[in-house]
Amino acid sequence: MDLIGHILQEIYKKLSEKFGPQGWWPGETPFEVCVGAILTQNTNWQNVERAIANLKAHNLLYPQALYEISHETLAKLIRPAGYFRVKAKRLKNFVHLLVEEYHGELEALFSLGLEKAREKLLLVKGIGPETADSMLLYAGNLPIFVIDAYTRRILLRHGLAHEDMSYEDLQSLFMKNLPKDVKLFNEYHALLVACGKNFCRPKKPLCEECPLKGIAL
Repeated sequence: MDLIGHILQEIYKKLSEKFGPQGWWPGETPFEVCVGAILTQNTNWQNVERAIANLKAHNLLYPQALYEISHETLAKLIRPAGYFRVKAKRLKNFVHLLVEEYHGELEALFSLGLEKAREKLLLVKGIGPETADSMLLYAGNLPIFVIDAYTRRILLRHGLAHEDMSYEDLQSLFMKNLPKDVKLFNEYHALLVACGKNFCRPKKPLCEECPLKGIAL
């Protein structure tokens, strides 16, 4: 293991000691996790929970149900998540893939394996790398590391990345330097989010109190 690998291991250790198990991703079923991954784009989780609660109250949290419901009705139900018309389209695009190509079975999609399932998801309009990888990791239990704004900010501030690195560049830092383990990737991403929310803030970061103080490449 090279220096970057050792630093990534140290970051994980420090964050685990500080925050403990995170229990991600909240969701009763893999499909609910996928819906949450789409709804959480550009909003906070509390708003997503309200939108998902609306879908559950109308017994709509199933691929076939979302496939059949009108765009207008779906948009109204997910309104708490913000950008509800756009997100309704994205949900519709996703369930069209599931229903029309995989008979509404997420397992059939994920059984393609990591690379092919990822390709399929990225072809869906409105699903980018972060959303696709969240689905693959948290719903499909496939070993891929999710990169988000919190992760990018932490890597930059600790000298592990630079501004012009792409999503794939940042992802490869973890994929090449850590064991390809679903549980590890799951927990590590959740811990980075906790650190980003509580310490490594965009403005006025709490560097002196941060559990990662002193760790740098």
